[in-house]
Amino acid sequence: MLPLISNSWTEEETDAIHKVVESGFLTMGENVYNFEKKFSKYHSISNAVMVNSGSSANLAAVAGLIYSEEYDLKPGDEVIVPCIGWATSYYPMHQYGLIMRFVDVDLNTLNYDLNTLEESITSKTRMILAINVLGNPNRLLEIRKLCDQKNLILFEDNCESFGAKYKGKLAGTWGHVGTFSSYFSHHLNTIEGGLILTESKTLSSIIRSIRSHGWDRGLDLTVKEITQNKKKKSTFTNGFDFYYPGYNIRPMELSAVIGMVQLKKVNKLIKVRRNNAKIFEKIIHSMPYLKSQKETGESSWFSFSIIVHEDANITRHFLVKSLEEKGIITRPIVSGNFLKQPVMKYMNHNVYGETPNADLIHSNGFYIGNHGHDISQELGCFEALCKGCI
Repeated sequence: MLPLISNSWTEEETDAIHKVVESGFLTMGENVYNFEKKFSKYHSISNAVMVNSGSSANLAAVAGLIYSEEYDLKPGDEVIVPCIGWATSYYPMHQYGLIMRFVDVDLNTLNYDLNTLEESITSKTRMILAINVLGNPNRLLEIRKLCDQKNLILFEDNCESFGAKYKGKLAGTWGHVGTFSSYFSHHLNTIEGGLILTESKTLSSIIRSIRSHGWDRGLDLTVKEITQNKKKKSTFTNGFDFYYPGYNIRPMELSAVIGMVQLKKVNKLIKVRRNNAKIFEKIIHSMPYLKSQKETGESSWFSFSIIVHEDANITRHFLVKSLEEKGIITRPIVSGNFLKQPVMKYMNHNVYGETPNADLIHSNGFYIGNHGHDISQELGCFEALCKGCI
């Protein structure tokens, strides 16, 4: 048996939840603010904003960039996006009127090929969305340099790749804004949750406003309009002035206290994941008809991707069916080639060149779960089943 996910909680998480429940204060409060501080300190980034999911993190971050004079992103601007990514990496781009320009990925890393990425940039491009897929960071130093040279915004979606590093620097910290998910199946697990990192205090203030109805309550007064109006308004109206079209995507105190406990142990959990990956890589290297993701920098190995070679004597369908029958759960690689998803008919987009690698991932790819505990025995069963399918 090899499930996709497993619980990394101990009594410490349960005790933290009980304390919050006993306090009687459950919605966003001091624990959320404290977790934000610890999360930003862990990543050596000035500002962190917690929301209720990684999807909301992407939504709030895009909205913040739209309303920020600092970045001046506008509806109709072009954003380069990879063909492999999760649905809610793309939806905010559509919802805020940005035009997505899809680019094929590298078959080895499942992330951007730098040559293709640079070639895809046009005079209309204003932002690059870098999605770190399944724990594996993009070549983030090179992408950031490219963005700086061409005056582009770098939006780093790190929802699947907490703890990954490139050139010794944590993923999610290379962009002008970086997003994270702390969903139950992810490296750091708060049941539901997401976070946004940025060095811009103004952008983080706008995102805080967007997180909670678009109002000014609880903000650091760094946004010029809010600061000016605060001086003019009475105490009665303070906290009930609305500056941006916002949402209610606030996190709970329960998620925050779980996050603080998890943050203390997450490095050990990632170390175990990396040890599991060493075993998995040896297995895959012994099977010439299967291909897996090549590590860039230091992957935090969210899961283990597998692509069945086109000339193999088995099909993905047969292999997946055989694994599932023995309790080894599988999933598509993220959303496959997102261009093939039915929802694309609603989205304003274009495509740079052909997408053969994303197509192969879509038709022949799948992944199995990795965990924060030793799964060497389960991986041995995986190896025996795969070799038995030849």
